[in-house]
Amino acid sequence: MGDGSVRKKSAGESRTTSTPPLAIRSLRRFVAIAGLLIVALVAMIGCSSDSNDEPTKAAEPTTRVIETEKGSVTVPASAERIVVLSGGLAGYLYALDAPVVATDTRVLGVTNFEGGFPPAWSDAAKAQGTKELPAGEQLNIEAVAAAEPDLIIGGGQGITSVQSEELYDQLTAIAPTVLVPKTVAAWDKQLEIVADAAGRSDQVPALMSAYEDKVKEVKGKIKVPEGNVVYFLSVSSNKPYLVPPTAALPAMLAELGFKADDVMAKAGNPQLFGSGDSFEVSPELLSQVADAPVAFVIPVSGRPMAELATDPLYSQLPSFKAGTTFELPASSYRPDYDGAMATLDLIGQTFA
Repeated sequence: MGDGSVRKKSAGESRTTSTPPLAIRSLRRFVAIAGLLIVALVAMIGCSSDSNDEPTKAAEPTTRVIETEKGSVTVPASAERIVVLSGGLAGYLYALDAPVVATDTRVLGVTNFEGGFPPAWSDAAKAQGTKELPAGEQLNIEAVAAAEPDLIIGGGQGITSVQSEELYDQLTAIAPTVLVPKTVAAWDKQLEIVADAAGRSDQVPALMSAYEDKVKEVKGKIKVPEGNVVYFLSVSSNKPYLVPPTAALPAMLAELGFKADDVMAKAGNPQLFGSGDSFEVSPELLSQVADAPVAFVIPVSGRPMAELATDPLYSQLPSFKAGTTFELPASSYRPDYDGAMATLDLIGQTFA
């Protein structure tokens, strides 16, 4: 009303207000906060999902299964404590930079039976702290166990091969054991087997490439004598022994152009010695079997070439009479990788 008086509400009129009750305000605040939390959670999940797009890498296997003449053998993926039962195989492991905690030290015609590492890998063995296994007519199984190996490698050729075969079951009770078959005479095949067992196969191609380069280098600078070649093995018994063309040394020199004479056929295909890389010839047949114009003499435990040349049994042979007989060290007979490389160097110097 225009007179400024205040109009009183009648009892029937309803009361209204613009301010929501407290309960409604609280509910709205809760909904707002919850919404913000949901948005933040979704953002976090999205970021987490983005950071984990790449699949998780599986753990590297700790063991491998390899096939041997004894069947399947489970070996470490990369052995860390290797015991070697044959000195003739140890050189491969040092060439592969594999960890050798203990090894036999006997290498045919090279080492002292009283102990000591062969010169070719003595420095590597000492640098690793490798222990010498006791040498004897029987394998010292206690010394093998004391070295606490995670892998044992044996076999190959010679007495140590026989010893490891005899005690194979006891060896496998100590650690996984891989034996190189004695029928495998070629050093490159032995290298492959040893590298596979030790988990070092990835290093073989570089070693073989260096060897092949050496073969090409030597072959390109030497003049190979004309005619077939006979290989004499000089042993302590002084009995005549010859090396068949299939043995490691003749096979290696064949790559350089030296053609091994077929002494097996001339001798009537005799039985090979236990290791499969030599055979005995009777003195009566020697002049017929070893009549090749060129010869190599390998003294492993017997007389050197100069002494053989004074023996009538040898002095009348064509190669001795013509002065086309050459001496090679015992390490050339059953070479490991280092022995093969050293033999190539020697051939390169001798026939340059």
